[in-house]
Amino acid sequence: MEPIWNRPARAARGPRPAHSRDDIARAAVAVADAEGLDAVSMRRVAAELGTGTTSLYRYLSSKDDLIDLMVDAVLSEHAPPRPTGEWRADLRELAERTRALMLRRPWFPVAAAARPGLGPGSLRWLEAWLRAVDGLGLDADAMLAAVSTIQIYVHGSVAYEVAQRAAGYDAKTWLSAQGAYGDSIIASGAHPTLIRIMVEAEGPHRADQNERLFASGLRQVLDGLAAALPGG
Repeated sequence: MEPIWNRPARAARGPRPAHSRDDIARAAVAVADAEGLDAVSMRRVAAELGTGTTSLYRYLSSKDDLIDLMVDAVLSEHAPPRPTGEWRADLRELAERTRALMLRRPWFPVAAAARPGLGPGSLRWLEAWLRAVDGLGLDADAMLAAVSTIQIYVHGSVAYEVAQRAAGYDAKTWLSAQGAYGDSIIASGAHPTLIRIMVEAEGPHRADQNERLFASGLRQVLDGLAAALPGG
């Protein structure tokens, strides 16, 4: 199927559409924000717009089109950060802003991972990612690999955090729930390395554990990229 971005927003003939693609995207995003991505359907969005499901197919060919519009609408809400010329700082800022965006909208990582972003908002962000690694001596494939690796790290980290929230488990809750079982693991002496970490580690007790883990992991990913650079 040809991407929706390569199709005219309205037919050359016929009545003027009652709704725009932006209207449709806003309605769908509002449903996802309130009830999650599973609640989004052509029927539901049509109802939110006060039109029939069949009428919605005058604008979209499938639900895939709808997801594309939603992803691009979210990315279009904020411009990517201005480049500083320092690649590590630029990639770190892009990663942190992407994480913040995804945490505000827990449905977004799944929607964005399902299909490549080709809309104007998506392309503007992709340009910013690629620009951050341009000039590092990487060829085109290596640039794509570098950006993809960081994005996969961000998506995976956020997905894990979102899943914890959905299950009602933060670090404090988890530590409390394990209670006496954790003590029994320590007392058993059966897993000495794990026991040492359980006793000594301070991170799980910190309120900002997720932020610290994300920053630490991102630093290691960027260190790996630096080591792989020509002359690195």
